[in-house]
Amino acid sequence: MIDFLFIYGTLLQPGNPFANYLSRNCTYLSPGKLKGLLYDIGEYPGAIVTDNTDGYIYGSIFKLHHTEENLRVIDDYEGYGPEQDLPNLYIRSVAPIETDSGAVDAWIYLYNLPTNGLPQIASGNYAEYIKQKKSPGS
Repeated sequence: MIDFLFIYGTLLQPGNPFANYLSRNCTYLSPGKLKGLLYDIGEYPGAIVTDNTDGYIYGSIFKLHHTEENLRVIDDYEGYGPEQDLPNLYIRSVAPIETDSGAVDAWIYLYNLPTNGLPQIASGNYAEYIKQKKSPGS
């Protein structure tokens, strides 16, 4: 089973209870990127994987300590699974995440609803986008 997780949004934000859960139950591996598009959904981002772009989604790769248990917890946070509202907000998929030392297959949560009319995060970097959005004069 794949025991790496690529995160690119609110799970990277300090103070998020699920980010705190990950910090206790995972080990940071490296930064990574994935070819695709990132959208501002409102309170969080949504990633769409596509080869039809020159853009990347930037984030971090973590090694899960207890993969099945860790994924159950994060599935719940991401609105993924049969007990969640349908259609699920996100789907969990495996993708090759690019790193400085080669590609790593990792779980990623991809946005599962239409993106029509949603603002695209052109940089592909949610953390930087949020900093710019919160800074005065932006």
